[in-house]
Amino acid sequence: MERGRARRPGERAFAVLAVVFALVASWQAYGISGFSGLSTAGVFPMLAAGVMTLAALSVLWSTLRMPEVEEGQGRTIGGFLREVFPARQQVMVLMVVVYMLVLPWIGFVLSSSLFLFAGIHYLWRKRIVITIGLTVVTMAVVYVVFRVVFQVVLPQGILLRGLF
Repeated sequence: MERGRARRPGERAFAVLAVVFALVASWQAYGISGFSGLSTAGVFPMLAAGVMTLAALSVLWSTLRMPEVEEGQGRTIGGFLREVFPARQQVMVLMVVVYMLVLPWIGFVLSSSLFLFAGIHYLWRKRIVITIGLTVVTMAVVYVVFRVVFQVVLPQGILLRGLF
């Protein structure tokens, strides 16, 4: 950990949530078989959850010792959102939501192709020909692996069901 670094927006809340999650995981791991023996099914989950709890407590302790961020440097909700959820992530989350809404209507192959093209084009910002080529190759591999090799039935979509 870097000395003298100010606590970033949301860092304390994340550390607290990590401790809560680790404690819940510990409870769940204990529920598998308790402390009934060293060779029971719950030993490894309890060990992993215990390590996770210790690590989360360590992160929380070091986070609480950090100085607060100075006034006007992200202490507002807007500063928190800019720091934790920047515009590029917001756009990608919006794309995922649109993808989820469109998938039942136009099917897996077309909606995934459009989502993949839009995501690559937005994040990578290369020429359109390269983006289209990468999208076509990727979707061909996905189609062959899932539809041909594993014989997974891919959703066709309500609008395209009668066409194919």
